[in-house]
Amino acid sequence: MSARTTIELTWIEGRIERWLRFGRIVQEKIQSRTVRTVSVDPGSIFAFVRWAANDYGTVDSRIDILQAVSPGERYSTVPHVTPGGVSLLRLTGWPKVEALLLAVDQVEAENIAPEDVCPDHWRHVHNRLSCNLEPRSYTPFRHEAWLKRQALAA
Repeated sequence: MSARTTIELTWIEGRIERWLRFGRIVQEKIQSRTVRTVSVDPGSIFAFVRWAANDYGTVDSRIDILQAVSPGERYSTVPHVTPGGVSLLRLTGWPKVEALLLAVDQVEAENIAPEDVCPDHWRHVHNRLSCNLEPRSYTPFRHEAWLKRQALAA
C-alpha cells in the first residue's frame, strides 16, 4: 500500500463531475482529457465532491470530507478514493451539499484554509446538516484553540 491516498477526478461537462473542493494535492497525473489522478499525504483533510446527471437532470450529488490515512490505519472506503479515508463528513442531496459548500466558504472568509480546520468541526457540521440544522461558525478563536491543542499533543 502506498503511503499516499489517491483520488480519481473526472470531468465530463454536464454528466459526471468528481472534483476536490479543498485539499493539499502533492502529486497529479493526467490520465486523459477528462480524468486525472491526484494524491494527498497521510493526515491531510480533503473534500471530495461527486455529481452526476442524465438527460432529465441531477441523479447524484454527494460530498465527503475525509482525512487521508497512513498504511495500517483503519479507514472507510469511498468510490474513487484509494485506499479510502477517515470519514469526517458524508452528505447526499444537493440542498445539504450546497449548505456544506456555504460553510466552507464561511471558513475561507475568515482567512482559514479549510484543510487546516479541526476535524471535529467537520463532524459537527455533518451532524447539524444531517438534521437540517445550521452548524456553528468556525471562528479564528476556535481555530487558534485547535492549533494550541495540536501543539500540546506534539
